[in-house]
Amino acid sequence: MCLSHFDSRGRARMVDISKKDDSIREAVARGEVIMSPETLNIIAGGTAAKGDVLGVARLAGIMAAKKTQELIPLTHLISLTSVAVDFRLQPPARVEIQARVRTVGKTGAEMEALTAVSVAALTIYDMCKAVDRSMVIQNIRLISKSGGKSGEFWREGEEKWE
Repeated sequence: MCLSHFDSRGRARMVDISKKDDSIREAVARGEVIMSPETLNIIAGGTAAKGDVLGVARLAGIMAAKKTQELIPLTHLISLTSVAVDFRLQPPARVEIQARVRTVGKTGAEMEALTAVSVAALTIYDMCKAVDRSMVIQNIRLISKSGGKSGEFWREGEEKWE
């Protein structure tokens, strides 16, 4: 298998997508933050000193998806048509994060979805670190993607969120 971000001499390059057709594309990514049960209770109760943890993390994730091309060197600037960041509180000590990103274009939105989850998780950590520095951000992964020449992908073993 050839890595597309390298030319024949092994130098980094941005992939030329000019001949690809536009299509509707969607990517879903997930991750989680493990914390103490007390920290989860603070988040659930809305009593964090810095404010609405999940509301701020949602906005941070959306903003991050829109800035992906500034953070990941060889990604393309794409026009996002939708970004949604959602959370599931899983007692006793876990917050699950999901980002769903849509675009119409020549390349997919996988990196944008992964970036949204990553920054939402980092924001949760930042907003709660005063009470729990032992939090762990983990298991950030692509769940699904659709559109484009490579078609559909669904990670085996994952459930759909409703």
